[in-house]
Amino acid sequence: MTAPVSPRHIAVIDVGKTNAKLALVDAQTLTEIAVITRPNTVCAGPPYPHFDLDGHWAFFLDHLAAFHRSHGIDAISVTTHGAAAVLLDAHGALATPMLDYEHNGPDTVAAAYDAIRPEFARTGSPRLPTGLNIGAQLFWLFDRDPDLLQRTAHIVTYPQYWGFRLTGAVATDVTSLGCHTDLWCPQDARFSDLVDRLGIREKLAPAQTSNTLLGTLTPEVCAATGLPAATPVSCGIHDSNASLLPHLIKRTGPFSVVSTGTWVVAMAARTDPLPLDPARDTLLNVSAFGAPVPSARFMGGRAYDIIRGDTDAVPTAADRAAVVRRGIMLLPAVVSQSGPFAGRTHRWTKAPQTDGERLYALALYLALMTQTCLDLIGAHGPTIIEGPFARNADFLDMLAALRPEGVQTEPSVTGTSIGAALLFTHPQPRTTNATNVTPAHPEALRNYAALWHTQIAQHP
Repeated sequence: MTAPVSPRHIAVIDVGKTNAKLALVDAQTLTEIAVITRPNTVCAGPPYPHFDLDGHWAFFLDHLAAFHRSHGIDAISVTTHGAAAVLLDAHGALATPMLDYEHNGPDTVAAAYDAIRPEFARTGSPRLPTGLNIGAQLFWLFDRDPDLLQRTAHIVTYPQYWGFRLTGAVATDVTSLGCHTDLWCPQDARFSDLVDRLGIREKLAPAQTSNTLLGTLTPEVCAATGLPAATPVSCGIHDSNASLLPHLIKRTGPFSVVSTGTWVVAMAARTDPLPLDPARDTLLNVSAFGAPVPSARFMGGRAYDIIRGDTDAVPTAADRAAVVRRGIMLLPAVVSQSGPFAGRTHRWTKAPQTDGERLYALALYLALMTQTCLDLIGAHGPTIIEGPFARNADFLDMLAALRPEGVQTEPSVTGTSIGAALLFTHPQPRTTNATNVTPAHPEALRNYAALWHTQIAQHP
């Protein structure tokens, strides 16, 4: 069943790849009125790189209590990064630590896994390296620990792990299953054949839509936080789809959303189907309503951190002019393991002379990579930018120069926490308050983009 309440203050557990966050969202204004974060640090092991789930849990309980004392909490929603599942034993404890999907362990059994994974045409899930396919994670985990399958009672996707800690109920959700897991067939809205090949059909928790009411709080959570036992908890949602949800509610016609963070994920809504190329890191995501969403992505936030380094420089007008005039370009791929140019090694056409030149060329690179993703999925209509890149004017300028149907930002009602809170509010469609981006010197930027593509074609 779907959540039957209209709460005012919604606490959102929001776990990204880089940071874990607890936000308190005012459902009437769709604003975050309190936010607290902690690093999502990877524990080196043993037995392999994994996440500090107990540390996150203590952090969430502590601040749920604080938010409830200061503002009152009426409901709890959850959103997390994808490519993540948690294995529970019969007592609800971890059957094994939650694997960091960037660990290369699954690559050691890649050939055996490839022999049993379903075709891209069925799942919309490209074959990805390391543990980016949950199916590959599970295959490797069961291979390295022969007793693990037997002691696993439940497998839940990551948002629902936190829902389980809150309510004691187990589930998976369609947006997390639809995030290149190999476990889901988006067109048919059912589990793939891989579930049986892995022997987990009876262990994989039931698939629910994101706005399903998962349950209410356990006595232990109530004692730790002071929250009422009747506090409802939503099933939860994959973070990129949380960013998409507000726009699905408010907009009609085709549009695209670019969710930015560690990953830049481009999603095309209400567009005509286009053949997707799994070799270019395109895929089918699944919306909160269960519909397939053509998507493409690359590790834009990671690329930004790598190239930026420790500088706090701000590009000047002279830096920008020099980059365009001299053709200073960053060619893909800064993170070569994924994205539309996977397997390539990044290089500079000409070396930047200042930190400002380097950061401006980086912003243009990120916009050109984003445009490539949007082209690959046949995106039409306005493009809405979510997350940190929505505050990068140079990134927005370049993308707007290349998107004739417009680039927009909408900071007051966007983001993963707001999208997760909307699982409870069921708002009616309404006019957006988007800001249109007007690029400076669009012709020069388009010429730069054309040269960038020429360089890529000439130097594969």
